[in-house]
Amino acid sequence: MLTETEIKMKGFEALYEALGDLDVEKFISLLIRDPFDYTKWSKDLWHDKTLTQISKEAMEYQKHLEKK
Repeated sequence: MLTETEIKMKGFEALYEALGDLDVEKFISLLIRDPFDYTKWSKDLWHDKTLTQISKEAMEYQKHLEKK
């Protein structure tokens, strides 16, 4: 199990890899400015997809990352 510090570091690494420096700053700014309910957000995020579809897309994305 990761410590809170390790989770934060991995989260920032993922954000920087996905968004780049400038957009990470914007993302963090948005989170601070517009607090939201993560549980509600995550339910709405994939409301039109099945668990199988989400899993398949996640596996395809992981394969894509491994090719880089």
